[in-house]
Amino acid sequence: MIYYLLGLLLLLSLVMNIVQFKANKERNASLGYISDKLNGIVSDRSSERLLHVTAEPELRELLIGTNKLLAYNHELISDGARMSNSMRRMLSNVSHDLKTPLTVVLGYIETIRLNRNLSSDDRDEMLSKVQSKALEVLALINKFFDLAKLESGDWQLERRRIHINEICRNSMLAYYDLLTGKGFEVPIEIPEAPVFIYADEEAVSRILDNLLSNAVRYGYEGNVVGLTLRQDQEFVFIEVWDKGKGIQETEMDKVFERLYTLEDSRSSSSEGSGLGLTIAKRLTEQMEGQISLESQPHERTVFTVRFALLKYEYGSA
Repeated sequence: MIYYLLGLLLLLSLVMNIVQFKANKERNASLGYISDKLNGIVSDRSSERLLHVTAEPELRELLIGTNKLLAYNHELISDGARMSNSMRRMLSNVSHDLKTPLTVVLGYIETIRLNRNLSSDDRDEMLSKVQSKALEVLALINKFFDLAKLESGDWQLERRRIHINEICRNSMLAYYDLLTGKGFEVPIEIPEAPVFIYADEEAVSRILDNLLSNAVRYGYEGNVVGLTLRQDQEFVFIEVWDKGKGIQETEMDKVFERLYTLEDSRSSSSEGSGLGLTIAKRLTEQMEGQISLESQPHERTVFTVRFALLKYEYGSA
């Protein structure tokens, strides 16, 4: 009986050793596969993930964690590539936007310096154009500084309860004479009842100014630039719209990028730094708002800014 039990124990031990050996072999093979596959994914910078069938819970957890890390790494690589492309485009556009007016300035200065036969009226006209181009360069440089302050967190906003109706009216009023003088229709829909949001008044005015100047610059073909203020139970919506050439669907994701201009998609004759919409987006997001774009060419191109509605109580300050 004792010998029988000893034999049974030896047999069980042998079976367990075989099972353990097989499990170790399968685990080593799985780890080898994971290691080789991971090295290949990293070296090729591919978006592939580790796919491996295993019954071991520890290996499954390892695969899940590794795939999360791969996804994060791929996202970083994609963000880096987008940033690199954005910086190259930014440097190219900066060079163009600064070079063009400076070239004009230098041309006028050379003409004034070398042409002794210029009349005083011609000289004054050229000096006026030099001043205008110099102001363009200064405005562009100021926009660069504004964007740099926004992205570095140095632009501190003073948020408080503001009457958004009045800000919208004042923003449209600043463009009204210019638009009507060019024959534009200027539909304005602003409710009489007061609407309040919690935001920085100067920043909201800057956002609307950038959106309106963008609509004037790119929507001139439709001869209509409008502003609509509306609200629902939770949010306030400010819509700046035009009926110009519009923006192609493939371009919509790019319009808020630094120095992205829409010459190809809307008007090759228009000029702009491409910073206005970027600044508008950064300011909106810093005040916990959202900005979006919808476009149907020659029908309606609308930029919508959304802020949380601040409930108004009559009699409150």
